[in-house]
Amino acid sequence: MPEISTPPEAVGLSAERLERIDPWMRRYVEAGKLAGLSVTVARRGEVVFSRAHGLADLARERPMADDTIVRVYSMTKPLTSVAVMMLYEEGRFQLDDPVTRFLPEFRDMRVLTGGSRKKWESVPAERDITIRDLLTHTSGLTYGFMESTLVDAMYRDEGIDFQTAETSLADVVARAASLPLLSQPGAEWNYSIATDVLGHLVAVVSGVPFDEFLRRRIIHPLGMVDTDFHVPAEKLPRFASNYAYGQDGQLTLIDDAIEGRYAHPRAVPSGGGGLVSTAADYARFCRFILDRGELDGVRLLGRKTVALMTTNHLPGDLAALGQPRFAESSFSGIGFGLGFSVMLDPAKAQIVGTPGEVAWGGAASTAFWIDPVEDLFVILLTQLMPSSALPLRRELRVLTYSALVD
Repeated sequence: MPEISTPPEAVGLSAERLERIDPWMRRYVEAGKLAGLSVTVARRGEVVFSRAHGLADLARERPMADDTIVRVYSMTKPLTSVAVMMLYEEGRFQLDDPVTRFLPEFRDMRVLTGGSRKKWESVPAERDITIRDLLTHTSGLTYGFMESTLVDAMYRDEGIDFQTAETSLADVVARAASLPLLSQPGAEWNYSIATDVLGHLVAVVSGVPFDEFLRRRIIHPLGMVDTDFHVPAEKLPRFASNYAYGQDGQLTLIDDAIEGRYAHPRAVPSGGGGLVSTAADYARFCRFILDRGELDGVRLLGRKTVALMTTNHLPGDLAALGQPRFAESSFSGIGFGLGFSVMLDPAKAQIVGTPGEVAWGGAASTAFWIDPVEDLFVILLTQLMPSSALPLRRELRVLTYSALVD
């Protein structure tokens, strides 16, 4: 984790109140609800809280540490979105360009209206999916794991899973494009494989494989030394195992650190959820966003582009645009920008926060948020699926914001 460089009081935080985070962390570990977790809090460019408790690997009794590598899953999405916006800044496309300009497999899309898996009914899409639709999850695409609609079931039948596919990024995108959309493009907010499609778009537009583009243009320039789509052999002892609750309510291993699928290079680099990272690495990404596109003299985006990304692009909050079935956030009072959720109204969201704050999380209960008004960011890392199992993010928000005293 990032090294603590200054006392909390020097940046307007109460050390006594901030210290409430520590027993909160310990309670979850001691109760057997989490194997281990870490929390990083930084304000005004200074890390003021950086702590880890519990184990990264229960079977091997490896402690959660400052350099533990974890699956950040959907916290990959903001990095993919940055890659898209870097190409946007190069004049390669406009946000409202149809994605068919680069990915012709999305021509003549259909929108499901009824039927069954074997004989589904549909109508033509009223317009093409745009790049903005993909960035804001308003494309009409979905996720197979939702298990709540016929289109979700069709994704599962066709193996539309960027986490486990063994073919190629282009192949999985093409198979997804052969299936109907869940809604008309732009009509509803539905969490989806859209960011995986964007990863393929980056590869097509740039002429560079997506994983190589991310490493060369973002990960390495930002000094994110432990962030990648797999964990090399020499780093596996620092990799955390992933857990879920079994039928007995106890933690059960679902992906082993040493013998799991991240121990080898992945055939399909998932722009929607494929990265592993550390607290120190993701703190560098948060600083990059908070510093409006620049980190330690390295500028990857212009400040106006970051401002555009962190602005709500929906006509209202998530709850107002269709009936969202899942998100790594609540729906009321929360909008969505280009790769991040955006806080619109803390009272409506029923949680302490700041309008304009951006955030997202991952399936294994990881989370981050960046508050430009308070010049603050917070990172939570753990490995428990699903992310809805515990109210970790909401509780940590209260603990963190209640420590602000200036």
